[in-house]
Amino acid sequence: MSFKQFKALTFDVVGTLIDFEAGILNHVWEVAGEAGKAHTDDDILKAYREARAQTDSGWWPDDLERCYHVIASKLNLPDNDEYAKGLAQAVQNFPAFPDSVEALKRLHKHFKLVATTNSRIWALDYMAKTLGEPFDVRVTVDDVRFEKPDPQFFAYTRGVLSTQGILFENILHVAQSQYHDIGVAMRLGYQTCWIERRFAQKGTGGTLESDRVEPHYHFTSLAQLADAVEKELG
Repeated sequence: MSFKQFKALTFDVVGTLIDFEAGILNHVWEVAGEAGKAHTDDDILKAYREARAQTDSGWWPDDLERCYHVIASKLNLPDNDEYAKGLAQAVQNFPAFPDSVEALKRLHKHFKLVATTNSRIWALDYMAKTLGEPFDVRVTVDDVRFEKPDPQFFAYTRGVLSTQGILFENILHVAQSQYHDIGVAMRLGYQTCWIERRFAQKGTGGTLESDRVEPHYHFTSLAQLADAVEKELG
């Protein structure tokens, strides 16, 4: 395999570039008070994951308001609308992973960078600022009206990129989530790169569980992908 065939990297954003788990945990621990002492990070992320799996889940991050109520109910944490709305609004300050900004700058020297995110446009505006405004193209759930892993999200993105002369074989899809991204992208015939952000950690954290598939490229950080690209392309 060679990176020379690629003209665009399509990125999942939340979980791959932005550490949503840290953002959620920061807010929940801030409001939990004494009630939080009975629980661990894994307890909170499990409750969040289960909330997101419910059939009445909405678009992210607006759905975080509903999720907070579910988390609070499951873990007997303080529960009110202010705390719930606060979690959704906290997305404005969710941190990037430590390597994201610099690695994106390095990758941008070789490829167009494309955001493909299940988040709303308003949230991506904040996250893009956190990441240093790296994206040439943005595709959100507001644009597509479907969430990954729906194949229609990927089809929409291919259509957008085709208008810029970027063919299917010129795309490398880069993501953390096996459920939302890697599995479906592999089934659709994409070249894929799995950034295993939870390497050496137990479980899937805040990400929905799925069968694990082997991608074309597998790294445990975005910096490792940038290293591999520079080793081949300079």
